[in-house]
Amino acid sequence: MLSNEHTVSYASTLTGWYKSSHSGGGQSDCLEVARGHTTVPVRDSKAGPGGPALLFSLSGWTSFVGAIKDGHLKG
Repeated sequence: MLSNEHTVSYASTLTGWYKSSHSGGGQSDCLEVARGHTTVPVRDSKAGPGGPALLFSLSGWTSFVGAIKDGHLKG
């Protein structure tokens, strides 16, 4: 598994993946998060289970989700 402090090259090496409840119905816009790790792994399902994942600190992920909910980040 190639990785650095903020990424994992092969997300399939991690367990506990679930689809975000805010992802759309199609596979083209699905965000998945894995539970049970010291960091918060996040991957794009379009890349497949063997694709890369970003690793967030818990406080970083909480801040990111809060900014989305508060409308500070828009797509």
